[in-house]
Amino acid sequence: MTDVQDKPAAIAETGGGVVATLFRFQSVFGLLAVFVAAIIFSPRRDGQILFVSADNLANVVRAVSEIGIIAVGMTFVILIGGIDLSVGAVLGLAAVGSAVLMVESDWGFLPSVVVVLLIGLVFGALQGMATSMIGIQSFIVTLAGLQIARGLARIWSDGQGVAIAYGDGPDEAPESFAILGERTFGGLVPIPVLIFAVVAIAAVVFLRVSAFSRHLYAVGGNEKAARLSGVPVTRVKIAVFAVCGLLAALAGIVHAVQLNQGSPNDGIGYELDAIAAVVIGGTSLAGGRGSVAGTVAGALLLGVLNNILALNNIDSNIQLLIKGLVIVAAAALQRLRPTS
Repeated sequence: MTDVQDKPAAIAETGGGVVATLFRFQSVFGLLAVFVAAIIFSPRRDGQILFVSADNLANVVRAVSEIGIIAVGMTFVILIGGIDLSVGAVLGLAAVGSAVLMVESDWGFLPSVVVVLLIGLVFGALQGMATSMIGIQSFIVTLAGLQIARGLARIWSDGQGVAIAYGDGPDEAPESFAILGERTFGGLVPIPVLIFAVVAIAAVVFLRVSAFSRHLYAVGGNEKAARLSGVPVTRVKIAVFAVCGLLAALAGIVHAVQLNQGSPNDGIGYELDAIAAVVIGGTSLAGGRGSVAGTVAGALLLGVLNNILALNNIDSNIQLLIKGLVIVAAAALQRLRPTS
């Protein structure tokens, strides 16, 4: 009799586990669904599915690489319950810095990259200090940071795009910088994709094995309780925003080498795509819950969606509408997600 009575509860528990798993891996299932739909609705040429061609798939992941790198940093910020609206502008500042230092100032590849990365790191750290030590909301701090970074980029470049040409002469960037925009493994895998993969893998490992990662989730889950438990909340916030700035600068370097220029207008709107990738990946905007793996899947989902819409020559306004609906659907799923 007891066994019979326990069966409904066991079935409910199993069902709840299935639902929880579906929500936990919503970004992966969403990516698979969009990928299958892309195959189905892909244009054909000579009987070949254009979407699954090696060149097209390489273009998808290459296009995703910059947003993906930024989104990894954004995941850390959102995990602590913050937001960073300045990443697109920091990307533009880094792209300009890369071009100006190598082309106009005749700096070498390594010094230029190191200085640009340090600029992103320091810029992010200053924003983290403003939000953690002064107590200004991260939305306001990074909104101001967006304007400051964009202004600095325009001052640095005199408001003009700086073209990057390669060679050993004056006003030419080192040939070594061009390597970052090439392909490897027989011309199949763009190097920016490898950079994105290394960043993502390092972030996943960090969140799994580092004691610092527990502080991220603790601050995002309940900042007051984390502070009372001895978590160095101020240092955590500064470090997280610094990492986000660093990765935005790295994305700016990748952007500059792919477009062969640095422009103060580069990266406009990138912060929105990065946030969208994080949300689609299942990270809670309230903080305390999420993963980098989900963010990677979210970024790839957006990349596949953009690609298949472009292949079908869908009007750009309709593309924006569809992407907006996908983001709203992902946010709605977070609201429906079981709490336990």
